[in-house]
Amino acid sequence: MANSSTMDLTQGRPIRQILLFSLPLVAGTLFQQLYSFVDTVMVGRLIGDAALAAVGTTYSLNFLTLGFVQGACIGFGIPLAQATGAKDTGSFRRYFWNGVWLCVLLGAVLTAGTFLLAEPLLRLIHTPEEILADAVRYIQVIFLGIPATILYNFCAGALRAAGDSRRPTLFLLLSSVLNVVLDYLLIAVIPMGVAGAALATVLSQLVSGLLNLGWICRRTDLLRDCAGLRGVSRPHMAKLCKVGFPMGFEYSVSALGAVVMQWAINGLGTAAIAGQTAGEKIRQMFTLPMESVGMGMATYAGQNDGAGRYDRVRAGIKAGLTIQLTYCAAAWAVILVGKGFFTEIVLGPGGGPAAALSVQYLGVISCLFCLHGSLMIMRNTLQGMGYSLHAVLSGAGELLGRTLGGWLAAHSLGFLGICLANPWPGALLCCTARRWCGAFWGAGCAAVRAALRPEQAKLLKTPLPAPLF
Repeated sequence: MANSSTMDLTQGRPIRQILLFSLPLVAGTLFQQLYSFVDTVMVGRLIGDAALAAVGTTYSLNFLTLGFVQGACIGFGIPLAQATGAKDTGSFRRYFWNGVWLCVLLGAVLTAGTFLLAEPLLRLIHTPEEILADAVRYIQVIFLGIPATILYNFCAGALRAAGDSRRPTLFLLLSSVLNVVLDYLLIAVIPMGVAGAALATVLSQLVSGLLNLGWICRRTDLLRDCAGLRGVSRPHMAKLCKVGFPMGFEYSVSALGAVVMQWAINGLGTAAIAGQTAGEKIRQMFTLPMESVGMGMATYAGQNDGAGRYDRVRAGIKAGLTIQLTYCAAAWAVILVGKGFFTEIVLGPGGGPAAALSVQYLGVISCLFCLHGSLMIMRNTLQGMGYSLHAVLSGAGELLGRTLGGWLAAHSLGFLGICLANPWPGALLCCTARRWCGAFWGAGCAAVRAALRPEQAKLLKTPLPAPLF
C-alpha cells in the first residue's frame, strides 16, 4: 500500500515521525481556520454584529452534529491505520468499503433529522428573537451539507491512516482558497447574507472530499484489486461501529455541554454572544495545531498498535507531550501580548462591549492551553488503540466542565463563568484515570505479595498491570 507520500510510523525516532506526519496536518488546520477566521471577519464587517451573533449562536448545534460526524470518521480510520501497521492490505480494503456503506447511512439519517429540527433546537437554547431567522438560515444550509462533511472526513482519514498526511492537506488548502473566494462572492457580490457564508463552506468541503476520493481511487493502489471486498462484512462493520460510534458520541456528549454553555451565553445578551464568538474564533486559531498533533498521534498509535509495537506507543506519548507543551507556552505568550489586536481584526476598531468581552475570554482561556495540549495526546493515543469507552468518558468530562461553567455564568459569575467553562480538565482526568487505576492496582498487588510468605506468593496469579502511560 505504500507510495511516495505515505509514512511508516512503526519505524524511526518517535518525536521526528510524529512531527513530520503532523506538520502537514498543522498547516492544513491553520489554513482551514484562517478561512473560517476570514469568514467570521466578512460576516462581522459586511453584514454586521447581529449576523455574527447569529452565526455564533449556532456553534453548539454545529458542534453537536458535525462533531459526531468528525468523531465517527476518525474512529472509522482507526481500523484502517491498524491494518496499515499490520501490513494487511485485504483488511484495509474491507474496512474502507464497509466504512463507505456506514457513511452513506449516517449521511442520510443525520441530514434529514437535523434539517427538520434546526429551528426547534435553536429556540430550545433561547436564541434571541432578533437573530433567530438568520441563525436558522445558516445552520440549515450547514446541515444540508452533512454528506459533504462526511465525504471529506472519511476520505481524508483513510489517506492519513495509510500514512499520507500531505495529500489531504494540499486538497484542504485548495478548498480553503475556494471558500474565501466563494465567501466574498456570496456575501458581497451576491448578497445572500449568512446563508451565503454557509453555502461557501459546504461547497468548498465538497470539492475537498471529491479530491481526496479521486486521489484514493485513481492515484494510489489502496483500493486496487477490490473484487469481492466491496460487500458488507459483518465482522468488519461491527469493528468500525465499535470504534467509530463511541468516538462520535464522545464529541456529541461534550457538545451537549456546549449547548448548555450557549444557553447561558444567550441569556447574557447579543454583546456577550458576539464577544464570545470572536474570542472563540481566535482561540481556535491557536489550539487547532494542538488538535492536529493529536490527530497525528492517533494514526501513530494505530499503526504501532497494529504492529504490536507498544514500546513505541509509550515513547510516542512522551514525544507528543514535549511537542504540545512547548507550543502551548509560545501560544500563551503571543495571546497575552496580542489579544486586543486579534479582537480588533474580527470586530473592527471600537468594538465596544463585545471587544472587551472577547479580550477577557482570551486572557482567561489561554492560561489553560497546556491542559488542552496534553488532552489531545492522551485521548488520541487511546483512540488510536481502539479504547472506545475512554473516548466516551472523556466526552462526559467535557460535558461536566461546560455544564459547570454555564451554571456559574447563569447564577453568579456572568461572563467570567463562560471564560471558565473549560472542558479540558475533566476530559484529561478521564483519559488518564486508566494510568492511576493501574498504578494503584499494581501497588496493592505488590503490598499483598510482600505480606505473604514466598510459597503463598507463588499461588497469587494476578499479574501486575503495565499501563501505557
